[in-house]
Amino acid sequence: MEVQGRIKMVGETQSFGSNGFRKREVVVTTDEQYPQHIMVEFVQDKTDLLNNYQVGQQVKVSINLRGREWVNPQGETKYFNSIQGWRIEALQADAGGANMPPVPPADAFEPAGNLKEEDHDDLPF
Repeated sequence: MEVQGRIKMVGETQSFGSNGFRKREVVVTTDEQYPQHIMVEFVQDKTDLLNNYQVGQQVKVSINLRGREWVNPQGETKYFNSIQGWRIEALQADAGGANMPPVPPADAFEPAGNLKEEDHDDLPF
């Protein structure tokens, strides 16, 4: 799965416990009619992937959706979801038609040749 958008926030690397678990969060704001602020966490050695990214940059983040179950001390079962990133890549900012195919040069077209007036009436519309 992937999330595309503009980086809103890049967090600092956090370390937890004596086992050396590391986590770093990034918030990506999607480019939709109703933009969403998606928090993606990168863990362990993947935290370093965020070093070269900054607020405002357009990115595509490859993610895995993770779910886990937890039973609290009262015996109630709770479920939690997280979004873990495993790859991030910069996207080019739209420059008004950047997604359009390139226009071929004028000399790439051949002349139509001899056209007859009756040839124009066979169009399907």
